[in-house]
Amino acid sequence: MSDYNFSKHSPSPEERQKFYQPPADNELKELIPGLLKAILLIIWAERMDWFLGLNMGIYQDSDQEYIMPDAFLSLDIERFYHEELRPNYQLGDENIIPSFVLELLSGTYHHKYTGKWEKYKDLGILYYVVYSSRRRCDPRFEVYKLINGSYELQPGNPVWMPEIGLGIGCERGNYSGVTREWLYWYDADGKRYLTPEEQVKELAQRADRLAERLRELGIDPDNIS
Repeated sequence: MSDYNFSKHSPSPEERQKFYQPPADNELKELIPGLLKAILLIIWAERMDWFLGLNMGIYQDSDQEYIMPDAFLSLDIERFYHEELRPNYQLGDENIIPSFVLELLSGTYHHKYTGKWEKYKDLGILYYVVYSSRRRCDPRFEVYKLINGSYELQPGNPVWMPEIGLGIGCERGNYSGVTREWLYWYDADGKRYLTPEEQVKELAQRADRLAERLRELGIDPDNIS
């Protein structure tokens, strides 16, 4: 865990209004993190010791300084406290540094990510993931790991993150009716976890295969009680 000096101050709604975060400048900044969370809600459905925040401020100190990644993942933490859920992520209250942050780069707000690199490093966030489908010269997908106080680029796609128990990578697929390159979670063998839509389709195909097998055995699957 980082030696970051936590503050116990919790901002009021009025104080939060002072800090304006530019809105998502394209749909992908909502869809890509949303897909990652939708998959995680399936594969970690039985676990209650994780939290994935989307476009949520991570408040750092009593001066109300905060940082807002497109997504961040914390482990060994309560998934939710009550039905109102978290309005933000207070380091002073949570006492858990996120293990993973995701930044989706775009042409409009590209400049704002320059300073985040240092802030994430100072906080001690283990994995820093950057993705931009608009890049032409630089890699579109990069995963950095904090090693001895510095971020080091990790090779491969997907990249396995043993401390988290997940891999992350990008490949072409279909989500919400859109075929393009998406970010996905992967297992230790590099196998991609299915999206909710793919899981529904796979279950339907299994049911069809089972019904066909029953018919081959002379059993009407529609009349099984």
